[in-house]
Amino acid sequence: MGKALIIIGLIIIIAGIFLHFGPRIPYLGKLPGDISVKKDGFQFYFPLMTSIILSILISLIIYFIQKLKG
Repeated sequence: MGKALIIIGLIIIIAGIFLHFGPRIPYLGKLPGDISVKKDGFQFYFPLMTSIILSILISLIIYFIQKLKG
Protein backbone atom coordinates (compact mmCIF):
# COMPACT_ATOMS: atom_id res chain seq x y z
CA MET A 1 0.00 0.00 0.00
CA GLY A 2 2.86 2.36 0.83
CA LYS A 3 4.60 1.82 -2.51
CA ALA A 4 1.35 2.41 -4.38
CA LEU A 5 0.81 5.75 -2.60
CA ILE A 6 4.36 6.84 -3.37
CA ILE A 7 3.97 5.95 -7.05
CA ILE A 8 0.61 7.73 -7.28
CA GLY A 9 2.15 10.78 -5.60
CA LEU A 10 5.05 10.82 -8.05
CA ILE A 11 2.66 10.55 -10.99
CA ILE A 12 0.64 13.50 -9.66
CA ILE A 13 3.81 15.56 -9.16
CA ILE A 14 5.04 14.79 -12.68
CA ALA A 15 1.62 15.64 -14.14
CA GLY A 16 1.61 18.94 -12.23
CA ILE A 17 5.07 19.85 -13.49
CA PHE A 18 4.05 18.93 -17.02
CA LEU A 19 0.89 21.05 -16.83
CA HIS A 20 2.82 23.99 -15.42
CA PHE A 21 5.76 23.93 -17.85
CA GLY A 22 4.01 22.25 -20.82
CA PRO A 23 3.10 25.42 -22.71
CA ARG A 24 6.74 26.56 -22.55
CA ILE A 25 8.11 23.41 -24.21
CA PRO A 26 8.70 24.22 -27.91
CA TYR A 27 6.80 22.19 -30.51
CA LEU A 28 4.77 20.36 -27.86
CA GLY A 29 1.28 20.11 -29.31
CA LYS A 30 2.30 21.66 -32.61
CA LEU A 31 3.83 18.65 -34.34
CA PRO A 32 2.88 17.48 -37.82
CA GLY A 33 0.13 14.93 -37.33
CA ASP A 34 -1.66 16.83 -34.55
CA ILE A 35 -5.27 17.40 -35.55
CA SER A 36 -6.69 20.90 -35.26
CA VAL A 37 -10.07 21.98 -36.67
CA LYS A 38 -11.33 25.55 -36.31
CA LYS A 39 -14.73 26.60 -37.62
CA ASP A 40 -17.27 29.24 -36.68
CA GLY A 41 -17.89 28.90 -32.95
CA PHE A 42 -16.20 25.48 -32.82
CA GLN A 43 -12.67 24.37 -32.12
CA PHE A 44 -11.40 20.80 -31.93
CA TYR A 45 -7.83 19.84 -31.11
CA PHE A 46 -6.36 16.36 -30.76
CA PRO A 47 -2.56 16.09 -30.33
CA LEU A 48 -2.18 12.69 -31.99
CA MET A 49 1.54 12.78 -32.85
CA THR A 50 2.43 14.44 -29.54
CA SER A 51 0.58 11.67 -27.69
CA ILE A 52 2.42 8.97 -29.65
CA ILE A 53 5.83 10.50 -28.97
CA LEU A 54 5.11 10.99 -25.26
CA SER A 55 3.88 7.39 -25.04
CA ILE A 56 7.08 6.09 -26.61
CA LEU A 57 9.24 8.21 -24.28
CA ILE A 58 7.36 7.10 -21.17
CA SER A 59 7.56 3.45 -22.30
CA LEU A 60 11.33 3.74 -22.80
CA ILE A 61 11.80 5.35 -19.39
CA ILE A 62 9.78 2.59 -17.70
CA TYR A 63 11.72 -0.07 -19.66
CA PHE A 64 15.09 1.31 -18.56
CA ILE A 65 13.97 1.65 -14.94
CA GLN A 66 12.88 -2.01 -14.94
CA LYS A 67 16.20 -3.04 -16.52
CA LEU A 68 18.12 -1.20 -13.78
CA LYS A 69 16.09 -2.84 -11.01
CA GLY A 70 16.54 -6.40 -12.14
